[in-house]
Amino acid sequence: MSASLTAHLTSLSTSRPYAAATQHPFLKAAGTGTLPLPLLSLYLSQDRIYAAHAYPRFLGQLLARVPFASDDAPNSPQERLHQSLVAVLSDALVNVRREVGLFGEVEETYGLRFAQWAERKATRDYTAEMARVGALGSLEDGFVFLWAMERVYLDAWSHVKSLLPDVSSGAGDSALPAVRQLVENWTNPEFVQFVDTLGDLVDKLSIAPGSSAFKRAEGIWARVVELEEAFWPVEDEITVPPESQ
Repeated sequence: MSASLTAHLTSLSTSRPYAAATQHPFLKAAGTGTLPLPLLSLYLSQDRIYAAHAYPRFLGQLLARVPFASDDAPNSPQERLHQSLVAVLSDALVNVRREVGLFGEVEETYGLRFAQWAERKATRDYTAEMARVGALGSLEDGFVFLWAMERVYLDAWSHVKSLLPDVSSGAGDSALPAVRQLVENWTNPEFVQFVDTLGDLVDKLSIAPGSSAFKRAEGIWARVVELEEAFWPVEDEITVPPESQ
């Protein structure tokens, strides 16, 4: 029996190593209590752009592509699949709205002042690729992209979580309490289940090995790894005036 599509994608050697996106220096600093608070502010300001603007638009584009057909019986395999796709997209929208609220709470609690930061090129690149796939890609392309984003994110913050036990509660700077709050959001059982459900649905989309959709999926996976790596900011970015970013 051949491996599932998602298992195949995660086994690939991509042009940028997977660890570059999931064990980035930003993540190591977050997990070891050495992340500067301004760098966390920069990162969250960009993630808010992604979550509040680009992600909901992308979900809407995918929802519009679900191929409902009136001649599909209510209990037919196709209708059940389509309803499952709608359900996970609905969950994704609820999740991201809650996440945007969390960003606001973290910003206020730690005085992060997101407005001081301009949109980074990496953020523009990521949201532009989401828009391109949403507008021009197939439903299958879109779901592969959605799952890939969430899978990389889960693995990245799981890496941070794996480092935290080695850090005492008082270690590092004031970013650590915020990091712990973010880790809880992005590694809790509900989020893990959401990512697993997305993966199961991707594997049910009948993307056959060797097909054009299969080859596009490989390209999408590699591109998301690149985008995720670039999305993590580096410390040099907070040493220049925000308007120069």
